[in-house]
Amino acid sequence: MQVRDAVEADAERLAELTGRPRDVMRNLVHDRTVRVGVDDDTIAGFVSFDAERRTVYITQLEGDPEACERLLEEPVRFARGESMAVELLLPEHDDSRRNAAETYGFESDGSGPRFEGTPTVRYRLAS
Repeated sequence: MQVRDAVEADAERLAELTGRPRDVMRNLVHDRTVRVGVDDDTIAGFVSFDAERRTVYITQLEGDPEACERLLEEPVRFARGESMAVELLLPEHDDSRRNAAETYGFESDGSGPRFEGTPTVRYRLAS
């Protein structure tokens, strides 16, 4: 899988992966750092993140387990280069993305906020 920066033309596929409107995904590409994982000319997943103060916040992670593992390398590499922590919120019972996060040493840091009624868990990777 190759990883590249997302471009506005990717918004349609990002919308398919998330079930969110294309306009929302287009705004995401403009407002966040977004990397897409491409297999055979098809976007297999993506990660979006922001850096604020001393933490990199992963705002979205989508794709199959292998894509998620590879895509997590992007914000983790950035954070390590800047000596920053990384934080990720995942739905409470999302085993595949949790396993991908734990591969990089993320640890549960307690409950996160609810999104659309779904409880989340906060994962953190220290700097």
